[in-house]
Amino acid sequence: GAEESTLLSYFSKHQIQALKPKVTFSTIRDLQCPVLDSNELEGKPEESCGTEELFEWLGAVWNQVSLDNKSSSFLSTYCCPQPNTVVEKAFLCTITGFIIPEKIIQLLEQLCCYFGEPKLAYWLTLTVHGFADSPVSWRESEHGFHKGGENLYNFVIFRNLDYWLQMAVGSYDDCPP
Repeated sequence: GAEESTLLSYFSKHQIQALKPKVTFSTIRDLQCPVLDSNELEGKPEESCGTEELFEWLGAVWNQVSLDNKSSSFLSTYCCPQPNTVVEKAFLCTITGFIIPEKIIQLLEQLCCYFGEPKLAYWLTLTVHGFADSPVSWRESEHGFHKGGENLYNFVIFRNLDYWLQMAVGSYDDCPP
């Protein structure tokens, strides 16, 4: 009503406008992916990778780090953890902007529906990064920004709808309950 009208006029008077999140899609071909087992958080030698190895691998993929471990590379000698498999096509969707928690839950539910039809994928992942300079990190806790400002969580959803939840916070933040 009247409050909304006043708020809109305030923002327009100060040339403040709402921005829509930016969405980008990319396809990664012939990607080495770690083999995961939803029942093995620590992984099993020769059978599956654990959560820490996956988290490190995801960081390399997000940052487009080469995973071939060539000795001539000046940037990285990182390689995909063992055991791994080559995936013909992997899809990466990045949404940049302010996204409310309800939209993240809706996206997570949509991703779970992906396994409703026969698919070749055994797992998928949804990662949510907070802003490094956000005043709040988890719930009402103040965000302790010192160097990195880490503030993220990652869902790994498996075909059987089991999931792993990984969280990372900065050294000056408390973990969420």
